Amino acid sequence: MSLMTKTSAGTKHLVHTFNDVVGLGRGVYLWRKYQDYTQLGAVGYPGNISLLQNIRNLSGSIVECGVWRGGMMAGIADVLGPDRDYFLFDSFEGMPPAKDIDGAQAIDWQSSPDSDNNVAPVQFARQAMERSKAQRVEYVPGWFKDTLPGFEAPGGIALLRLDADWYESTMQCLDYLYPQVKPGGLIIIDDYYMFDGCSKAVHEYMARTESLDRLRSHHRIAYILKGVYDFRGYV
Repeated sequence: MSLMTKTSAGTKHLVHTFNDVVGLGRGVYLWRKYQDYTQLGAVGYPGNISLLQNIRNLSGSIVECGVWRGGMMAGIADVLGPDRDYFLFDSFEGMPPAKDIDGAQAIDWQSSPDSDNNVAPVQFARQAMERSKAQRVEYVPGWFKDTLPGFEAPGGIALLRLDADWYESTMQCLDYLYPQVKPGGLIIIDDYYMFDGCSKAVHEYMARTESLDRLRSHHRIAYILKGVYDFRGYV
């Protein structure tokens, strides 16, 4: 590698490190704004926000599967702005029953007396999104197996954020939506490090489709940049 190439690579690294720090700072501000509408904390929420620099110049729809009260999507909308279509898929009635493939942690969590099964009526998401910069928002209530077939994202998907928790739910999202993600698009997998079923679904889908896409980690957030096969220029 020549000195000029090394200097260029070093400059790019510094620029993206700076952008990451800026993104994290903005993420902390947005977390404070929407903390009553998200289950993510003061590390995970800013980490999601800082990843958005990867798609700031990529047109396309923004899709979230698994919304809870809408706080993460509201923060995303504040960063990506009003000139996007935002789709929020959720049962808004809680989560389906966990199965053996989802792992003991998932079953124990759902069966705990302290668990409310993440029930969050759609009005919470509406409140959060009304505080954001989003202008074109569609709420899609129901189970993914019923709402995803036939859905076509306008202009393709620039960001697919998966918070589907279990194996079946995650696989349904991948089957119907991953093909719609544009080259260079961002896929964030919220539960990859939390629940066995989620990680199994991701691995099986990638193997079945013979995908070359790399699974990456940023501040302990699992994500994929579709069609990007190296780390240069990205957080």
